[in-house]
Amino acid sequence: MRMDHVHRFTEHHRYYIFRDFSLSALDLKMLNLVYQPMVGAVAASFYQLLYQHVPEGRVGYSPLDPQRRLFLSLGIEMNDAGRKRLAEQASILEAVGLLQTSRMAVPGGEDVVYEYELQPPLSPADFFRTGHLTLFLRDKIGKYAVLALREQFYAAEPDELAEAQPVKENISVPFYELFRLNARTSDEELEQALAEVAPARQAAPAAGAAAPQAGGIPYGELILRFPRNSANRSHVERLRGDEEGMASVNYVAYKYGLSAADMCRLLDEDGVFGANGELLLDTLQNKAASMYRQDRKREEDRKRVMARAGTTASAEAETVEEVAVGAEFQLEVPAQLAGRCDMPQYNMLMRNEPHTRFLQRFFPGTVPEWLDRQFERIDLSYRLPGAVINVLIHYVLGMNEAQRVTKTFIEAVVSNMLVKGVDTFEKAVGYVREQTHVEKRKKEAGAGGGAGAYIGGGKSGRSRGASRKPAIPIVEKRTTGQQLSAEELEEIRRLAKELDGQ
Repeated sequence: MRMDHVHRFTEHHRYYIFRDFSLSALDLKMLNLVYQPMVGAVAASFYQLLYQHVPEGRVGYSPLDPQRRLFLSLGIEMNDAGRKRLAEQASILEAVGLLQTSRMAVPGGEDVVYEYELQPPLSPADFFRTGHLTLFLRDKIGKYAVLALREQFYAAEPDELAEAQPVKENISVPFYELFRLNARTSDEELEQALAEVAPARQAAPAAGAAAPQAGGIPYGELILRFPRNSANRSHVERLRGDEEGMASVNYVAYKYGLSAADMCRLLDEDGVFGANGELLLDTLQNKAASMYRQDRKREEDRKRVMARAGTTASAEAETVEEVAVGAEFQLEVPAQLAGRCDMPQYNMLMRNEPHTRFLQRFFPGTVPEWLDRQFERIDLSYRLPGAVINVLIHYVLGMNEAQRVTKTFIEAVVSNMLVKGVDTFEKAVGYVREQTHVEKRKKEAGAGGGAGAYIGGGKSGRSRGASRKPAIPIVEKRTTGQQLSAEELEEIRRLAKELDGQ
């Protein structure tokens, strides 16, 4: 319970109770043995007190009363400390999912009314499946006490059945196989009357309970599509009463976007169910992931084919009126196409032909798959015009330099084009000419520096292409015109033998 000021929650404010359930013997046992160690005796008594406001055997609302009744019943003093204590007990019940508190402003009045909406305690199965509640109970009473407490809520299976592990077959009869409704299946008057006399609204789901998944695959649709002669038919039929199994199936279907037909195909495969008929979630997820990857690959291939067909169709529609290329924007014919067309024809093809067909002209057979995908990605992802892509193909494949035909080089050129705003055929031609001129100057500079050319550069006197490191001789060569005598040569040989250890 969140309070901005203690004076907005006093014993003078009115309240009412709403509940749409009745406590069973199992619920009372859960409250006394499981919830009370977590929330404490005062909070458990507060819950029981609120529950008794609505008569037993009924659901709905209690009359409006001042909160003085709550303070007196719980023995809490009606001062600031008592108000904080009562609000604290309500907060504890709210945290474990037993209570929801609301504050409402009464129309036409200055006072506020508090609503205490009770929630039923979780069943033993739901409680021990809720991780944070189980861990909190463990912190209160200990791990072994939790295990012993859980055993008190379950009746053991007979040993004869547990050891035999019989195969269970669901032979229950559904409603529509035994009963028949009248031809008029809907009665509007009855529905309207039931809505008018309904004493309670739809209650909110309890905290910690698993909400049903929107758009999940119901069991009826799953079993309706599943083949009758399948070896896994009996295992799938067991999912009818297995909430956890159906939740796992729906989780996998939602995670990978699978339909009921796809899920039936997966459940029909070998290895999805264990020897005892239990659903193997990891195996099901692996098979679903494989199907998801295959479907995604097929979808990408389909989009690629559709995009290629759309590009070709639009290009053919556009090439009804071909765009001429001026002499100032014409590039030379590459060596691969020499003799097959002249310069004007080549530039007309480069200007007006789709990049898929223009790329094929550089290869005698099929275009390498990685290169075809690379230019398709440039077309679909970067949205470069077809004429610009053709100029890029000319720059990469038509310059007779094998080191350019790499993914890294192509990506670098495309990125540079995008940064410089190259979006027309004329800009692309200017870009290629500029890059060719830059590369030519680099080659000339490198050749000049290798030949030891000297270019005066002011006071420094250093060549731009020469290295700045000084030429330091490693071994100084000393030559004299004197000849060694026979005694000196003999002395040198003697010293050499001593150094060799002879």
